[in-house]
Amino acid sequence: MSDQEQTGPAEDGSPPEPEQAPAHRDPPSAPASGQQERPPAPAVPEVEELEDRWRRALADLDNLRKRYARELPREREAERSRVAAAFLPVVDNLELALAHAGADDPGAIVSGVRAVRDQAVEVLRSLGYPRHEETGVPFDPERHEVVSVVAEPDTAPGTVVRVLRPGYGEPGRQLRPAAVAVSRKQE
Repeated sequence: MSDQEQTGPAEDGSPPEPEQAPAHRDPPSAPASGQQERPPAPAVPEVEELEDRWRRALADLDNLRKRYARELPREREAERSRVAAAFLPVVDNLELALAHAGADDPGAIVSGVRAVRDQAVEVLRSLGYPRHEETGVPFDPERHEVVSVVAEPDTAPGTVVRVLRPGYGEPGRQLRPAAVAVSRKQE
């Protein structure tokens, strides 16, 4: 055994000398006092790939905004055209009624105008705004607008007794509420 490999006490009884570290050993990896250990930096290609993906996502978002800004006016115009086209037959029938205004039978004119009104109400219904003009139903603030309160015998308070102007649409999606007269509590 060589002197360097000796692990026990020296022959003279003194404690063994510590082994010397080989010269080719790397310095310790512990951080110097006062410094924090940093995680290893990501490889440059990974960072570049993430930045590229981020820029592409921003460009896609910008393109989406621009496309939406271009398409919105076109969609609005298409919807206006669709609604106007739905009312063209109503206008045509009104013109026919006016053309027959000089007829000898005023009842025919009234029935013609009533038919045109019914046609217009049907167009509104097909667009999602049905007509509401029911009487005898409880007052509903989402569907009705009270314009008059009347004393009606034999009618429960808060009941719609007369519709002065019909409403169109459903609660939460109305063109306008029905203007109604409501019964009040009898005194």
